[in-house]
Amino acid sequence: NFSRVTEFILLGLSSTRETQILFFITFLLAYVMVLLGNLLVIVTVTTDPKLSSPMYFLLCNLSFIDICCTSVTFPRMLVDLLSQRKAIAFEGCIAQLFFLHFVGASEMFLLTVMTYDRYVAICKPLHYTATMSRQVCWVLVCACWAGGFFHSIVQTLLTIQLPFCGPNTIDSYFCDVPPVIRLACTDIYVTEWLMASNSGFISLVCFLVLVASYMFILVTVRGRFSESHWKTLSTCASHIMVVTLFFVPCIFIYLRPFSAFPFDKHVCVIYTVFSPVMNPLIYTLRNNEVKVSMWKLWKRCKV
Repeated sequence: NFSRVTEFILLGLSSTRETQILFFITFLLAYVMVLLGNLLVIVTVTTDPKLSSPMYFLLCNLSFIDICCTSVTFPRMLVDLLSQRKAIAFEGCIAQLFFLHFVGASEMFLLTVMTYDRYVAICKPLHYTATMSRQVCWVLVCACWAGGFFHSIVQTLLTIQLPFCGPNTIDSYFCDVPPVIRLACTDIYVTEWLMASNSGFISLVCFLVLVASYMFILVTVRGRFSESHWKTLSTCASHIMVVTLFFVPCIFIYLRPFSAFPFDKHVCVIYTVFSPVMNPLIYTLRNNEVKVSMWKLWKRCKV
């Protein structure tokens, strides 16, 4: 029977009601933190003229992407945690897959651009203003979104051309390429390697570029740690924490044939939940300029 599957059943993170309630409360708080934290960063950066450097412009875009990324998975996940039957239509599943890879790949590229910004600021400070002008920043951000769109289109087209005739149970809490294509009623050997070389290769290359940039930064500032260099290295340390939380799980999930491991969906929680939650906390708590601007914004709002 090769009739088309019209919906998928998401198994979620747990089958026990008590655990689902606990997850609902935890993820609802996490989603609120992501929305409020990133919106606060966006409002602070856009309203304070002192935060007009390329670093804060890119940080503002990162906050916007984090809001988009979590909004693709969180609302549906929260609804499913309170539902008895966790079904999602085939079209809804494909749409979630498309937007997840669209904003996810865009974030990868943007994090790489942010690392390049720190590299130019530390290693080539005399050329920083010309190299990272506002026009260049806009071009880089647009290129990040364009790259994410192209990547997502490829992933989505490779998925929808597969025949789905049953089963329709996805052992995850959202629709993603690996668990979805495993349900196809055909040999997916070539398809899964094409997808792995796409998503996995992007994740690995971006991560290697990030590591190489940090190595150049460490070599450049070695032996001349002034106060400004310590401040910049502190920013880089925060950036390293973010990219590690985001890239390492992505590389594990996508840079291999899509054979299922029982803990895959728990690994996905790291880059879909914890990384977006940590971004505003790391960039605000470890950045005095942002904290001062937020305090000024708070005092203006009280008045």
